[in-house]
Amino acid sequence: MAEMLLEIEHLYKSYDNNPPVLKDISFQIQKGEVIVILGPSGCGKSTLLRCLNGLEVFQAGNIKLDGESITRSKKDWPQIRQKIGMVFQSYDLFAHMTVMENILLGPIKVQKRNKEEASLQAEKLLERVGLSDKKDAYPRQLSGGQKQRVAIVRALCMNPEILLFDEVTAALDPEMVREVLDVILELAKAGTTMAIVTHEMKFAKAVADRILFIDQGEIIEENTPKAFFENPSTLRAKQFLNIFNFEEETK
Repeated sequence: MAEMLLEIEHLYKSYDNNPPVLKDISFQIQKGEVIVILGPSGCGKSTLLRCLNGLEVFQAGNIKLDGESITRSKKDWPQIRQKIGMVFQSYDLFAHMTVMENILLGPIKVQKRNKEEASLQAEKLLERVGLSDKKDAYPRQLSGGQKQRVAIVRALCMNPEILLFDEVTAALDPEMVREVLDVILELAKAGTTMAIVTHEMKFAKAVADRILFIDQGEIIEENTPKAFFENPSTLRAKQFLNIFNFEEETK
């Protein structure tokens, strides 16, 4: 039986007196599982990931990592983020640091790891994503796809238990999207636990173990990729997929 890694229980999030962004969100992620979160823009997907990483405060609900609640105190989140890594749309690399310096900042400064050991891991990860020759380059010398791969390596080098990906290809030119998605696919094959927000439907179908479809802050469908894409159980999911199918046909 698979080990339960992350449990989200009745999560509720709103901004001031506005309607809730997330309403009673509950789901679980098992170790080694890849969850893809789909839904229209503004439905709460990115907010959900940010709540899981402690970057957004939610008003009700609970998050458990390895069976223990991680929502007790704000001061706990810096430690928790070492276990729940996140890769954003924007690469957030420090422009004045080399690729290697960007990657090693967290392991050495935050985790207090040995520089030689962390550097060896970073070099292996850079080789894994095809960037071993860029370790001394600066972000301005890299393409968008290369920057995003460095951001993924930076997150991996913290040895997280789960990785969150928030529309990591949204800011990339179309020809650079494939190189980033290939890295994530390879991580999935290697058993990395992931929760992914994306608008890349073919990629979602290929990488996911399970699809969560969110609309207006609620999970309205949870299914296998095959069932979701071939025979969605809700009218809203069918409408959503029809839009993407139409866009694909008119390209």
